[in-house]
Amino acid sequence: MSSKPLLKKIVSLADDKKAENIVALDVSEITSLSEYFVVCSASNLIQVKAIADNIKKNISENPWKTEGYENGTWIILDYVDIVVHIFFEDMRSYYDLERIWFDAKVVKI
Repeated sequence: MSSKPLLKKIVSLADDKKAENIVALDVSEITSLSEYFVVCSASNLIQVKAIADNIKKNISENPWKTEGYENGTWIILDYVDIVVHIFFEDMRSYYDLERIWFDAKVVKI
């Protein structure tokens, strides 16, 4: 699946599990790490894992790498071209990825 349709599907799957403040950032012009970052949050740790589980279950390819699932306060699903950051809301404000990647373009989904 190419990046743009995969991005739309990931955002939709996060939204299905009531992810909050979903932001898709086009980082392709400023880093070689990935094309897009998806950043979202949840109000409790169970919901953080539910969002990650829903994405992993419904995307045909497995993530290249998954980090943070055991802890559940910040789960990263790395699909190479798209990196999904699912935060417990307190952790999201602490790390503030949107500020760090302020020069990335916000993608309207």
